[in-house]
Amino acid sequence: MLKASFFPCKVTSLRFVTNRRQNHLKAAITKMEFSITQPDDWHLHLRDGELLEAVVSHSSNHFGRAIIMPNLKPPVTKTVEAMAYRESILKALPETSTFTPMMTLYLTDTTTPHEIKLARESGVVFAVKLYPAGATTNSQHGVTDLFGKCLPVLEEMVQQNMPLLVHGEVTSPEVDVFDREKVFIDEVLSPLIRKFPRLKVVMEHITTTDAVKFVESCNDGFVAATVTPQHLALNRNSLFQGGLQPHSYCLPILKRETHRQALVSAVTSGSKRFFIGTDSAPHERRNKECPCGCAGIYNAPVALSAYAKVFEEAGALDKLEAFTSFNGPDFYGLPRNTSKIKLTKTPWKVPASYSYSWGDIIPMFAGETLEWLPSPA
Repeated sequence: MLKASFFPCKVTSLRFVTNRRQNHLKAAITKMEFSITQPDDWHLHLRDGELLEAVVSHSSNHFGRAIIMPNLKPPVTKTVEAMAYRESILKALPETSTFTPMMTLYLTDTTTPHEIKLARESGVVFAVKLYPAGATTNSQHGVTDLFGKCLPVLEEMVQQNMPLLVHGEVTSPEVDVFDREKVFIDEVLSPLIRKFPRLKVVMEHITTTDAVKFVESCNDGFVAATVTPQHLALNRNSLFQGGLQPHSYCLPILKRETHRQALVSAVTSGSKRFFIGTDSAPHERRNKECPCGCAGIYNAPVALSAYAKVFEEAGALDKLEAFTSFNGPDFYGLPRNTSKIKLTKTPWKVPASYSYSWGDIIPMFAGETLEWLPSPA
């Protein structure tokens, strides 16, 4: 009897100690600083020319690798073009940088299966990007007939284990801009997954409850999603507070608060299906503050601070590392980074702008104070 009554007490005591240690760890994370494996950015716009030179260090300071979007003018549709673009990025980096750009091809109606083979063999092209024609910035060369002209390419992508990165919006003017993601899931993405169940697909920059539910319903390891800091931190009210706010305009457009909350729940749940993709998209100020402003939010300097804020408010800072540093490379079949980055809870003010001889770039949260400051560990 003594032995039987003693054993449960011992187990309870061990559980109490374990829980106390976990609570202590969470308290330390919340109050001071903590280190995580260096994150990667699985959706990044670096542009080219002067704009590339201006913004690349903001990403390379924080991220080990990044999937680079191909929607330049003209778009990067060939492997040889992707290799040349990669070289221009490497030349623009600081000499001591170890940042690795991972290139993508821009899918068009005329892309060939042979080009997919070349991309895989290159060792520098990691995915193919689907832009429905007219969906976003520089997407006019995008796909018009996915299930017709692109079928041989999709079949080859399955064979080569080459992921398809999807801008998930329909472009029909009859569809409300706030419904375009949902309609894309129903009319394009669901049929695509049924037809190619072994195709690896990343639904980029998801914005709705519908997208969360869709990703969670798919076969594990084949469909995932990136989530941006703006879609986690902002809702569509941010477009209109205090007047029209062009620097809060992006595509897919910000959605209702209920959708934002669904995204936060998804990324802080511990699910491996969701990972970081900033969709940082720089534009010169004059191209944002004009009668027909460009879509895109420049968040590279503040992205990790913004993600940390969202996870802290959700009481899930202990799950931040998996979202930023593990889930992405695991999905792509790449090794996780071995270096670390430190996040310190110390207020810092975001610059009102980044100024250059040719113009200004306005960052997300311009002029505001953020709580978490990233730095090398």
